[in-house]
Amino acid sequence: MKKTYDVAVFHGDGIGPEIMAPTLKILRQISDNNPSYNLVFTDAPAGASHYAKTGESFPPGSLETARNADAILLSAMGLPDVRYPDGTEISPQIDLRKRLGLFAGVRPVKVSNGQRTPLSLPDGKEIDFVLIRESTEGLFFTQGSGEVTEHEARETLLITREVSEKLFRFAFELAQNRKASGRGQGRVTCVDKANVFRAFAFFRSMFDAEAAHHPDLQADHAYVDATALWMVQKPWEFDVLVTENMFGDILSDLGAGLMGGLGLAPSADIGLNHAVFQPCHGSAPDIAGRDIANPFAMILSAAMMLEWLGLTHDHPELSSDGARLREAVEKVATNGHNLTRDLGGTAGTKDAAASVMEALRA
Repeated sequence: MKKTYDVAVFHGDGIGPEIMAPTLKILRQISDNNPSYNLVFTDAPAGASHYAKTGESFPPGSLETARNADAILLSAMGLPDVRYPDGTEISPQIDLRKRLGLFAGVRPVKVSNGQRTPLSLPDGKEIDFVLIRESTEGLFFTQGSGEVTEHEARETLLITREVSEKLFRFAFELAQNRKASGRGQGRVTCVDKANVFRAFAFFRSMFDAEAAHHPDLQADHAYVDATALWMVQKPWEFDVLVTENMFGDILSDLGAGLMGGLGLAPSADIGLNHAVFQPCHGSAPDIAGRDIANPFAMILSAAMMLEWLGLTHDHPELSSDGARLREAVEKVATNGHNLTRDLGGTAGTKDAAASVMEALRA
């Protein structure tokens, strides 16, 4: 008997609906071909376009749809010319992180042999690490409520024991799982600025406390500025990195650059009971409706969703399908055919997604 999983779908703004549509088509085909599970998708309206039409950016009903789902699939959100009266962007994805307690922002960085990259990798070297960004506090804590006067502006960085301890447990568990699957070396690096800020010394102390519970894993530290340097000089040495919200926001884009751009950068925001999966890139309204957007990051985010559902529900067939989907995208990105313009090709959105479907069947 098939087990049913409910997925809340936020179609997004700009190119969001264009990259979500082929992703859902792929997921439906995968689900239809697997006798052990079924995916049911429920639309959840939200975002800048919805705000422009209705004056509401995140309807309560959409939050409830997300809260009741087994997983949340969210496309690119936001439009530069549609903002709240205070000038801030409309970002339902950040609202979801805070309201659902999605403390772990997971940003995989993977470059296989033969894949185009701005770096010149030494022979035999591949890049395969995961950046974990705390997603609910840090320097984003006072988002939308910072203090601004005529002569100065202030934002508050917050690091709490409650969230940090959960974050570090998650990081070490991920490193353990990667090591067991043969994808990682079992190493966790705490990225901070503990030499300057007491808040980050506090952050590091909790990392060290968690590391003591995992003697079978390596644990080390790196300052954020040095990490940015090493991500360019020797990224193949990293396995799992864990850091504060703003540092993670910046380093994740650097990681996307290593892969050739945001078009190959998936992400997940994960809590104890809920998880959102979305591409790292923006809504690119300047190319919306032209069938030239790259769907790979959206499809890779869907693959992460399947793997997470399989892991959290002890459903190996789901995890296996997620891995197959991820490998299909990696195969297409590596062989150089049917790539979109941002990756140096000429393929359109539909053709690029179709090539993933073909790779799945191979």
